[in-house]
Amino acid sequence: MIQVNSISRTAFAAIMSATLLLLSSPAYAQSAGRSVSEPALSPGFRFIEQSGEDLFANVCRGCHMSDGKGAAGAGTYPSLAGNSNLESSGYPVGIVVNGQRGMPPFGAMMSDEQVAAVVNYVRTHFGNAYRDTVTVEDVRAVRR
Repeated sequence: MIQVNSISRTAFAAIMSATLLLLSSPAYAQSAGRSVSEPALSPGFRFIEQSGEDLFANVCRGCHMSDGKGAAGAGTYPSLAGNSNLESSGYPVGIVVNGQRGMPPFGAMMSDEQVAAVVNYVRTHFGNAYRDTVTVEDVRAVRR
């Protein structure tokens, strides 16, 4: 009986130590200066990222992959790389704001500035060279 209790205490101490280590690590990682390669989660319902690059990294990359080429598996996530559907700026704005099929509508979670930033980022990266800039007014028009 004494051995069981000492093992239980040892196991409990190990679990508590590991738990404390895990709980302290995210706080340190976020306060140490975050980079795009180490995304932080936005607290609450709205995204905090402001640049198109950060929004893509923390919101879009999980499905569309870091190279923008999409993926297939549990679902199909379309490639954004060299995607001619992005030529008309209103199309990706509408998709980001309202969603489509498996993509959730992010309009309620992003400001007009954030939607414009991420759409402009996608339209000028991954082999896309659409240089007409999406404006906040363009996003507002889609939300109406």
